[in-house]
Amino acid sequence: MGVRDIFGFGDAEPQLKGRDVAVIDVGSNSIRLVQFRVEGRVLWPVFNEKTMAGLGKGASDTGRLNPEGVEAALRTLIRFTRLLDAKGVTTRGVVATAAVRECEDGPDFVERVRRETGLVIDVLSGEEEGRYSSLGVLAGVGDAYGVAGDLGGSSLELTRLKGRAIKKAVTLPLGPLAVNAAGSKADALQARVDAELERAASVLSQEGDTFYAVGGAWRSFANLSMSMRNYPLRLLHEYELNLEQVRKTADFAKNQSEASLASVPGVSSKRAATLPYAALLLERVMKAGGFKRVVFSAYGLREGVVCVSDPSVVVEGDPLLSGAEIMALATSPEPKFGPALADWLEPAFAAEAPVFGEQQDRRLRAAAGRLSDIGARLHPDHRGDLAFTQVLYAPIGGLSHAERAFLALALHHRYEGKTSRAEDCVSSQLLDEAQRTAALRLGLGMRFGAALSGRTGQLLKAFSLTRTDDALVITPSPDSGDLIVERALRRFEQFCAVMELKAEADI
Repeated sequence: MGVRDIFGFGDAEPQLKGRDVAVIDVGSNSIRLVQFRVEGRVLWPVFNEKTMAGLGKGASDTGRLNPEGVEAALRTLIRFTRLLDAKGVTTRGVVATAAVRECEDGPDFVERVRRETGLVIDVLSGEEEGRYSSLGVLAGVGDAYGVAGDLGGSSLELTRLKGRAIKKAVTLPLGPLAVNAAGSKADALQARVDAELERAASVLSQEGDTFYAVGGAWRSFANLSMSMRNYPLRLLHEYELNLEQVRKTADFAKNQSEASLASVPGVSSKRAATLPYAALLLERVMKAGGFKRVVFSAYGLREGVVCVSDPSVVVEGDPLLSGAEIMALATSPEPKFGPALADWLEPAFAAEAPVFGEQQDRRLRAAAGRLSDIGARLHPDHRGDLAFTQVLYAPIGGLSHAERAFLALALHHRYEGKTSRAEDCVSSQLLDEAQRTAALRLGLGMRFGAALSGRTGQLLKAFSLTRTDDALVITPSPDSGDLIVERALRRFEQFCAVMELKAEADI
């Protein structure tokens, strides 16, 4: 039974809420176990461990798996099996990629693993590998327009993406192990890369201007870039670079020693050796596809393995709103209050100038509302800081780093009022003045709505909020006027002040 069947969705409605599933990725370079808590369309990684086994080392020359890597892989898989047994995680998907797929002794390895561990490995074709990885990207970013590229130890999978749809895919033998990246000269490597990328021209023809980079080598490139830029938010998912920033980082990587690269936070000693090649490859892909930016995705093959049996998890959901709702379920005494608050506040923001785009601003306000009560169970003296940090680093997707900082700042103001954060805070560095002002307004709006309703959706329905050219008007339903207490009126006035509107209470 392969991963296509192991999760047991079939034609039935998927029962995803609150399940633990494990994915083991037997790659050409590393073997990794990720245990996911699956809630709705949200995949929370709750355990993550890997071994750099090097199964594919030397395979391009011998056509066989690295013998030392085989033994390391078996030891790792035995450990992973015992870990999952101890955790009680019985739903397991195991996949293998290029090295096992292409080496003549790959079938023998698969059989030995089955015999010694009981794990059944599903050996993916290159096209399947690209599709699974792309499903993971879509699970993490939502709508995507461009090309996803998953760089493994032996291969590079390129897949066109359009919205939530996966288009044409191709696999190329451009992994660092396949091209002997550590032992080849830069000119020869570039010529080989360019020749292979010409074969992928039909995939690289643009659906959009974005390249979505997946894989450990490119994660190391992203970490190198963050260190070079002294970037304030050390978070990989949806970290973004423009073409000039890619070139600058690539030039640096190609001119550093392995020891120098290994000293960079987030770059392991085993990745440092192939980082110059990963940099060269990213540069050539960007040029071949005419991409204007690269977005790094922490979601990829392993998340795609979970999603493949139920594509509706990717197609029908919103990673940001779903993630916010699941966070609220764990923390908010009344999770339905958040969506009600977001809807209730919308009339106040209808005439506001967009700061991320009109549609995206509405989406961010909807997410903020869902998160508005996440501080309910936190210490009252520290709710602002803790809520800010939780939102900033939450393992949810579908938003840029600036948008993530915006949400975190809005939650800070929801609990701390007009109190500003320090000038060196992430939000100060990633947001412009208009975005910071919008976050303040949203935060004070949520603060007012929470005080007015006692953080209950039912009481919100007793009031309507309307905006005129110069005023914001709160109107209670009949016999509800006495529900407006002084604390709520004071917060209403504070909200109107930052909105630069008159406060009118129709009571």
